[in-house]
Amino acid sequence: MADRLVTMSETPDSAVRTYIENHRAAFLDDLAEWLRIPSVSAQPDHSQDVRRSADWLAAKLKETGFPTVEVWPTAGAPAVFAEWPSDDPQAPTVLVYGHHDVQPAAREDGWDTDPFEPVVQGNRLYARGAADDKGQVFFHTLGVRAHLAATGRTAPAVHLKLLVEGEEESGSPHFRALIEEHRERIAADAVIVSDTGMWSEDTPTVCTGMRGLADCEIELRGPDQDIHSGSFGGAVPNPATEAARLVAALHDEHARVAVPGFYEGITELTDRERELFAELPFDEERWLRTAKSHATHGEAGHTTLERIWARPTAEVNGIGGGYQGAGGKTIVPSSAFLKLSFRLVAGQDPDRVEEAVRTWVAERMPAGIRHTITFGAATRPCLTPLDHPALRSVVRAMGRAFEQQVRFTREGGSGPAADLQDVLGAPVLFLGISVPSDGWHAPNEKVEIDLLLKGVETTAYLWGDLAENWRDAH
Repeated sequence: MADRLVTMSETPDSAVRTYIENHRAAFLDDLAEWLRIPSVSAQPDHSQDVRRSADWLAAKLKETGFPTVEVWPTAGAPAVFAEWPSDDPQAPTVLVYGHHDVQPAAREDGWDTDPFEPVVQGNRLYARGAADDKGQVFFHTLGVRAHLAATGRTAPAVHLKLLVEGEEESGSPHFRALIEEHRERIAADAVIVSDTGMWSEDTPTVCTGMRGLADCEIELRGPDQDIHSGSFGGAVPNPATEAARLVAALHDEHARVAVPGFYEGITELTDRERELFAELPFDEERWLRTAKSHATHGEAGHTTLERIWARPTAEVNGIGGGYQGAGGKTIVPSSAFLKLSFRLVAGQDPDRVEEAVRTWVAERMPAGIRHTITFGAATRPCLTPLDHPALRSVVRAMGRAFEQQVRFTREGGSGPAADLQDVLGAPVLFLGISVPSDGWHAPNEKVEIDLLLKGVETTAYLWGDLAENWRDAH
């Protein structure tokens, strides 16, 4: 190794791959040890296991070489923070986000093996958390070590920080407060989220955005009690009828959300983004089978992928009211309810959407129907422009690891990544290697070991690429 440091572009891929292969067995053994900890945040009986998981990760990050490692308590489960400054004070700062809690799992749910006793079968590692998200958090530990070994550095090329929360699978109820409290400690020029996936094993992709979310419950109240539909029906308003009318009015004939102001500020898809979506090998019939559905439906003028990734939606999650038992009961019910959720895209403000929905509902209520609307905590959408220099680094590093073209996707779901974007004012980028067959939240969750090691390799290249190509933009 020469005395000077080598740059990302000079780093031989063989040196990185040799290092990873030499440490593969120990890496997988360590990951299996972590996966044996049943860190199920949703179940109070496992609260100590979630704490044990945080402590285990903190110890392993210290062993990796991070000079600063802390376990941060919250009102719920603890998070882990780690920091490793670069030797270059002008280097960009990158925060990696993930989570160490997992979904509930039990053998009787349909698992072929004990979900918390990792099993390797062929090139697959089966265990709860193998892909979501312990495996994808843990590949950063070997990745940074491979980066140092191949470049001759004693510290990363970027100021590297990690924030690994313990409540993501429970809705991250304390995450926003945590990052606001520690805003200065986690400040970064870019955020890397490793809690996502790729299109398929044969098509590596980078996600460029996630939708936001706003949801509410609407209660409608009419008579003070259920009343006889013969004596009073047709002469007083029926809250169940009004709930049905609200649902019927939620979309227009083109399946667009009919709430005035709902689309205000939306960032429309560019022609280039539409072209990139169209390049993906999308099989709509197969997708329908996965969706357990029999036909596609949605906003006119958009493809299925555009609808689930880049267009906002309004969905009826629940509707009820009146008699639900066997046989008939001829009443005008006293109350009815709706549960609605709205997926939001870049440019939409959840507060404005909430205001628009409240106004729309109020204007549609007839005399004699009282209503209340309760909104949950909203999640903002996030979107990374295709020409962002940090995104270009992610794409180059992944393309180098996979040795093929990297394509682009978005996520139709929502997550706490948007809170990081909102609080830190930094772009969010997604780096994940999981594939749909990994079975997140399902029995027999697994991760493809070769892809996991491609994640390691990607991060080994990424930190040098960011340092080398970010400087002007930074």
